[in-house]
Amino acid sequence: MRVLLVESTSQVSGAERSLLELIRGLRAAGHDVTLAAPEGEIQRLAGAAGCRMMTIPESQLTFKLHPRYLSAGLLAMCRTALVLRRIVRRMRPDVVHANSTRAGLITVLARPRAPIVVHCRDVLPDGHAGRLVRRVLLGGADRVIAISRHVATALAGSGWSGRGVEVVDNPVDLERFDPARIDRAAARSGLGLGPEPVLSVIAQITPWKGQDLAIRMLAELRRTRPTARLLIAGEAKFISAATRHDNRAFERRLKELVDELELAAAVAFLGERSDPECVLAATDLLLVPSEEEPFGRTIIEAMAMEVPVLSTAVGGPAEIIRPGRDGLLLTDRDPAVWARAAERLLDGDASHVPGSRDEAARRFASATHAAAIVAVYLRAVDHAPLRARLRPEP
Repeated sequence: MRVLLVESTSQVSGAERSLLELIRGLRAAGHDVTLAAPEGEIQRLAGAAGCRMMTIPESQLTFKLHPRYLSAGLLAMCRTALVLRRIVRRMRPDVVHANSTRAGLITVLARPRAPIVVHCRDVLPDGHAGRLVRRVLLGGADRVIAISRHVATALAGSGWSGRGVEVVDNPVDLERFDPARIDRAAARSGLGLGPEPVLSVIAQITPWKGQDLAIRMLAELRRTRPTARLLIAGEAKFISAATRHDNRAFERRLKELVDELELAAAVAFLGERSDPECVLAATDLLLVPSEEEPFGRTIIEAMAMEVPVLSTAVGGPAEIIRPGRDGLLLTDRDPAVWARAAERLLDGDASHVPGSRDEAARRFASATHAAAIVAVYLRAVDHAPLRARLRPEP
């Protein structure tokens, strides 16, 4: 198939890493793949994966109901949609696949005479803006992919399967995330670590990811395990005034919290890492303390690396983690509760989770993911003729 992928941001976070893995899977299966995206890191990495590139303007529509930011975001989205419309007209793809909610809004607005698939990777906020976005996506796309049943239900209610919404798990690169390829002792030494218990959070720095809970939990854990360390990998990526959270202020607050709890020697802020597999190789326990997690890419990466996971039970993790086999799930956000659960996992063989890598290979392999996405494309193509009659020629 001739596939046009659409991305609205130049920055690379979890959604974009999944996109890059999809590109590799589609190309390996023989499909013709082009990415329309702003210039920047996403283009560089997609180009390195052999993907053809088209450039569209950056567009970061905010879901804040603020007149200044909302109007500027809508104007930028309209400009991007016009550019995308011209690209579609020249390329004539078999399907247009928007990689995010924002990219989906741009694609629907462009009204291409091609089947539209929108990938929904986030739980939309409540309120007028969220309801409007839901209506636009469900009404304008031929198929919507949700990364978990939790996301699908939030988007389209309990009857999501009858509204053109399908659930497809995110993929993991099993060759990259392979404990047999990375020396654990070398990984720990490279991060300045010794034999002490090491816990990690690998995520963009933003309030809903819950790094503050991880820090408070470490303070509790060190009452019984005084040598325990915490690695915080990630950065405050989305920092414009229109962003929903003040992520830079949150990052400053995290560092202040470390000082207040006298944990400066125990917490390392690693910044953005291009080698999360090495961070996981050095890790005894991965933490996912998000307030709500749409999916949890780092969970399946940890499973592939045979690292146990202690995660929030709210959202996608409950659909991935098999309690007692891959890790534990918690609904409580009390740091002491998290510390006790961490002790339970550390008391086991925290360097190996039997069966987790096998489960990752069975369910989350890149080839499995790409095949599932192509099946969605084909259903979108079957659905598109009726919708195409309602769209004017671009």
